[in-house]
Amino acid sequence: MIFEPHLLDSNIISRLLHPKHPNNIDLCKWFINFLNGDRKKIFLPEIVAYEVRRGLWVKKLKDNNCKSLERFDHFSKHLNYLPINSNVFKIAEELWARARINGYPTASNDSLDADVLLAAQALEVEGSVITENIRHLKNYVRTHHWKELI
Repeated sequence: MIFEPHLLDSNIISRLLHPKHPNNIDLCKWFINFLNGDRKKIFLPEIVAYEVRRGLWVKKLKDNNCKSLERFDHFSKHLNYLPINSNVFKIAEELWARARINGYPTASNDSLDADVLLAAQALEVEGSVITENIRHLKNYVRTHHWKELI
């Protein structure tokens, strides 16, 4: 039996980086169980790594004692990394154009639009995105709120 690849969105990763926060405990428990299921494929998309790391760099530059970048690097070693390639950009180009024609863009016209790149990465591997922001991605790709996958 073949199982669908799941790509993690930045909102999920950001919460998983703070496992002791009371609002994140259930998500972290879910993630450990989900990650331990050998039938599931979970990926860290390159665009999500970029989104998360750029925010962590801001924190690091403001406070050199901030350990969030190191925490992310340690955490990300436990995930399958999904790099962006030329085909992803070709898929994203069309998604970006269709979103604007159909009136559901997720970012301004001059933005890189990380959501479109994330959706393109998911489409390329015939996967879905685990996110807490279903609204931004549902027009592009299959999405799941993590609570749906319990």
